[in-house]
Amino acid sequence: MTTKSERRIKIKYRVRNKISGTSERPRMSVFRSNKQIYVQIINDETSKTLCSASSLGLEKMPKKEQAAKVGELIAKKAIEAGITTVVFDRNGYLYHGRVKEVADAARNGGLKF
Repeated sequence: MTTKSERRIKIKYRVRNKISGTSERPRMSVFRSNKQIYVQIINDETSKTLCSASSLGLEKMPKKEQAAKVGELIAKKAIEAGITTVVFDRNGYLYHGRVKEVADAARNGGLKF
């Protein structure tokens, strides 16, 4: 019997075997904790984080709205850094709820994936 977190890590490694970020198309990785949500855009060839955003400095609001704000923030920062296309890494989480909100807001902000 595996726990939820062990199951997520297994899924994460399975997905990460198939995708990786390059300089032309970096990886957009999402991490969600119980209270916050974090997004990084990573170039795996050089192992560098190109830009990041999180819900730490945002005012108190429902978690889905927080996730949408973080998606808008990361899209704005990425476009300022010259990044327009990314590979989406859901990090083993289901593409549902807060993870989907981040992805939709980033798409609306101008990122392509």
